[in-house]
Amino acid sequence: MTTPQSLDLLGIGKSFGNDEVLKEINLSIRPGEFLSLVGMSGCGKSTLLRIIAGLEAPDRGTVSIGGNDVTDTDPSDRNLAMVFQSYALYPHMSVRQNIATPLRMRRLTFSARLPLIGRLLAPAETMKAIDAAVEQAAETLHIAHLLDRKPAQLSGGQRQRVALARALVRSPAAFLMDEPLSNLDAKLRAHMREELASLHRRLGATFIYVTHDQIEAMTMSDRIALMSEGRIEQLGTPDELYRSPATLTVARFIGTPSINLLPVEINGQGRVSAFGQNLQIQAAAKDAGPSTLGIRAEDLRHAADGFAVRVVRSETHGADRFVTTHLLADETVRLTMRQSSDERLAVEAAGTMRLGFAPEQAHLFGTDGERRKVSVLERVAA
Repeated sequence: MTTPQSLDLLGIGKSFGNDEVLKEINLSIRPGEFLSLVGMSGCGKSTLLRIIAGLEAPDRGTVSIGGNDVTDTDPSDRNLAMVFQSYALYPHMSVRQNIATPLRMRRLTFSARLPLIGRLLAPAETMKAIDAAVEQAAETLHIAHLLDRKPAQLSGGQRQRVALARALVRSPAAFLMDEPLSNLDAKLRAHMREELASLHRRLGATFIYVTHDQIEAMTMSDRIALMSEGRIEQLGTPDELYRSPATLTVARFIGTPSINLLPVEINGQGRVSAFGQNLQIQAAAKDAGPSTLGIRAEDLRHAADGFAVRVVRSETHGADRFVTTHLLADETVRLTMRQSSDERLAVEAAGTMRLGFAPEQAHLFGTDGERRKVSVLERVAA
């Protein structure tokens, strides 16, 4: 395996006609890191990956691999392996031949790659090395028993492993993956997430992974770059994006179920209130005006002095239950509470109760969508 390389993007911009799809992207990816580019469709993540691969040229900015500027370097000379959403396997070739193709293209002359007579013309030592590399890659991905099958004889998960083996056999400086699990069913996708994470740990290689699925990004990544409208909204660990979202966009995208959002008002002294109820949250006086408070489902709880809500439905998800409610003061505001098995209380549809939260667990965002700094006020005794 080639020593993992760092990748650095500086000031990357890209437009298609009048549509600016990437806006001054700056990103440093560490050697051996698993970094996910995540965001809604159209945010620019796949375009950014293609620029890294050399399949698209940036309008401005530079791409560096291992400290070397490769902005104008051909894709074949960047030593990067790309795995696509469509497996892109040759249907007439066996698994063995599919995996060997990148090595044959690089190590053999044109005549040695010809069908039938090619193997007779190819140097024996080169063919032996290619066969050994193919078998090693197949063993790594647990598909050695499939080497003589054709792609049509394989399941979706097996085809994806073949595509990964074909990338692995090249010993690339980094793996680029563009939504490689999107075509798999939910159960197989979960299994392949474990396989990819395990493969990354074994190889210690640099992985750059594009997905719109936040669960994939959260479960596999060392860091996540969440993109929106051609920009990186936040770069950090999965826990940082979940617990300290930098913007309202990040807060909305990360987390299942989605974060609860409550309209609040900040007065001239920085005190935060919602629907006439003062909260134990102090913001800066300069942030006075309407704002949005975000509360994760697991941070909501029954509270005698909380907001009055009406229960809409209750859903059981294994050990957890999600209780969806509407605020009585404003039926357009929905609050979803997660209850674990040891804290469940009886709730009935159309019933009412009161929900509160610990102020230190709330996230405050201004009208510009940026996170606001807050402090927790001491509760005043009645």
